[in-house]
Amino acid sequence: MTQPVPSRSARPSIGDHLRDWRQRRRMSQMDLALDAEVSTRHLSFVETGRAAPSREMILKLAERLDIPLRERNVLLVAGGFAPVFPERSLDDPAVVAARRAIDIVLAGHEPYPAVALDRHWTLMAHNRAITPFLEGCDAALLAPPVNMLRLALHPKGIAPRIDNPAEVRAHLTARLRRQIEVSADPVLAALLAEILSYPVPFAPPHPGRGREAEDLFVPVRLRSSAGPLTLISATTMFGTPVDVTLAELAIETFLPADAETAERLRAMMG
Repeated sequence: MTQPVPSRSARPSIGDHLRDWRQRRRMSQMDLALDAEVSTRHLSFVETGRAAPSREMILKLAERLDIPLRERNVLLVAGGFAPVFPERSLDDPAVVAARRAIDIVLAGHEPYPAVALDRHWTLMAHNRAITPFLEGCDAALLAPPVNMLRLALHPKGIAPRIDNPAEVRAHLTARLRRQIEVSADPVLAALLAEILSYPVPFAPPHPGRGREAEDLFVPVRLRSSAGPLTLISATTMFGTPVDVTLAELAIETFLPADAETAERLRAMMG
């Protein structure tokens, strides 16, 4: 049976969108108005639909609210304007230079693992050193498109070989919650619900490990065929992207937390 198409009036207006984002950012109308250099009265009229914002005002408010580029396009459409931020695939000739830079960063990070992820944690590219993470994972989890968060925490993924699974799970779910708070992405919300349904891992504290470093970061202690690996991660984003795909792309690099791990990773790369 064909579902009825919502009427134009039933769809969120530009005012609805702006109010939702302002409240999500925990800003008052006065705070946003002062920051965007508009009157509180005019902002109130925009949110209630009594005034229509210009294209420039929408972009200015979106900038002050730190709204993701994808959602800025949604705001523009709701305000009656065309989207201004293109969304190209990484195979598009227009972003070939960016793709080349990604490949250089990934390859240059060897013999240590590195991956490129989209906004939903989908694996877009990786270097050769990622192999230790994939040992023993269920084939279904490795079938494209691979979701790295699911692969890391699923009982048939990497999780059984992590010696500190509770710490890693808490760290990754906290990151995911922050992403959802910033982006309001329903796909990420569904991913969080799925991950929280996995059995809660438990492992006793690892003996002989200092807590000083773990106060600063959460290492991943991974069992591999080459021996135990202790890794820390860092995330790199594109600085000032004007393309939706590039704005949502992250490069996750893993570094050895001790000399033994560095030596084992170098040996695995041959």
